[in-house]
Amino acid sequence: MKEWTRSDTLALASNRCTSCHGLGLVFGKRGKSNPCNCVLRAIFRACYARFRYCVEKEKYMSKVSLQFTRGTDRRLTWGRKDEEYIADFILVSRRSLTPTEYKVFKYHFLLGADWKLCSRKFGLSRGNFFHMVYRIMHKLGRVFHELEPYSLYPLREYFSTTVRGVKPVSRPLPPQTPDRVPVRPWRRAA
Repeated sequence: MKEWTRSDTLALASNRCTSCHGLGLVFGKRGKSNPCNCVLRAIFRACYARFRYCVEKEKYMSKVSLQFTRGTDRRLTWGRKDEEYIADFILVSRRSLTPTEYKVFKYHFLLGADWKLCSRKFGLSRGNFFHMVYRIMHKLGRVFHELEPYSLYPLREYFSTTVRGVKPVSRPLPPQTPDRVPVRPWRRAA
């Protein structure tokens, strides 16, 4: 389980939050720091916004990228990050939610049904529906950040081509031979 620090949560915390007062961490029993629910919702919203962007983007704009793979041989593979992110977002959500929560997630977030339609479909009152939506956002925000070995959040780490924990191999540069004669320094006339 990943340890949460203030630098992870401070920028994501809501200034108007009554639980963390904009700091992003809530201290629980035994002095352990936990992320505030406003931070977990912000993580979910960032991941969901990127998911929507990847889904709605024109398919001809998708690009193939070259990326390193972990292992002893450190091979390079080709991948389509947008499509991989879409699949990871849906599969991680399906694995971490209960069947009832996943149905609400699917109808509300994936299919775009509003709260009235979802409440009628699942027989929930408005309050119970939004409580379930917030519970889903909290649960998925935590999972997206703590997922190992490759988390969905932070997004820049997911979409970058570098591999965490692997140092790039540095090779010495070959000696360069000058193509031109260097310019002599200016001399003063005596």
